[in-house]
Amino acid sequence: MKAVKVITFGELLLRLSPDLGNNSSAIFVGGAEANVAAALGRWGTPVAYISKVPENGFSREVLRQLNHRGIATDRMLWGGDRIGIYYLAQGSDLKHAEVVYDRKYSSFSQIVPGTVNWDELLGDAEWFHWSAISPALNPDAAVICKEVLEAATRKGMTISTDLNYRSKLWQYGKQPHEVMPELVAYCDVVMGNIWAAHTMLDTTLDTAALEADTKAAYLAQAQQVAEEITGKYTRCKRVAFTFRFSKDATHAQYYTFYYHNGQISISREYETREVVDRVGSGDCFMAGLIHAQLEGRDDQGIISYAAAAAYSKFFVKGDFNTTSYEDIIKLM
Repeated sequence: MKAVKVITFGELLLRLSPDLGNNSSAIFVGGAEANVAAALGRWGTPVAYISKVPENGFSREVLRQLNHRGIATDRMLWGGDRIGIYYLAQGSDLKHAEVVYDRKYSSFSQIVPGTVNWDELLGDAEWFHWSAISPALNPDAAVICKEVLEAATRKGMTISTDLNYRSKLWQYGKQPHEVMPELVAYCDVVMGNIWAAHTMLDTTLDTAALEADTKAAYLAQAQQVAEEITGKYTRCKRVAFTFRFSKDATHAQYYTFYYHNGQISISREYETREVVDRVGSGDCFMAGLIHAQLEGRDDQGIISYAAAAAYSKFFVKGDFNTTSYEDIIKLM
């Protein structure tokens, strides 16, 4: 296996953006953790991606696309029948457009607990990243996540998670807050937003205070939630939250919050009316956190880089961010 610093783990997806009026469709390779890996590969962080794909020529072509992005795929699991798909109409605002999933019985969702030697697959990597999308698929996927997290812990890896909530998942009779706390207990870095943390971890959310709809109110809530998370999950030392607001399809207002050992750092605030594609900005933020921490930046440097990386994704079509390291530094 190729030596890498970071391993991301999750379901590889294909995104279809149909334009039925013109009988055409754009197709993008994606999936939250693949998006993180693609950004890291773009910036030169040695990264591998673990998922499961069917044994066929199309899968090999998809993996070649990942290789072109600097992602090692030699730890990939093979088997099953299909790569999962999701549909998102072209030119639509993700906040309001309907995402339609077609990922039942995908290869990744059919991984059987107790069948993979995770210790061997993780090798000598330093960092393991996963997200809340994986345990949302089915009960076995939640068990698989615990297996990998236990292996990553045995190896002394830094572990990060993204509390991304997808309301169309979690359809197997368990609520996120019944599953996620046990898994988040393994994490050193937790990323998401204050609303997702409430849904996933049942953290406090002062909705009355948030009615003020001011930056000060949002950041005060972020501090409270970060303190609650680090108080309950003693392994977690770093919490990062994003704040993303949009008035219409091409507008975005964006700023982020970082909490580390009791210290708070805030990114600059970005605003644009020229959004091209919102998909993957949160994944790019996560990649920025990982890249900047591995680079040895201080807290302000970490959150500034991650926020600029996420903002840069708004202007890139597709799920992967192709913005260079140098251009992100300029945005900072």
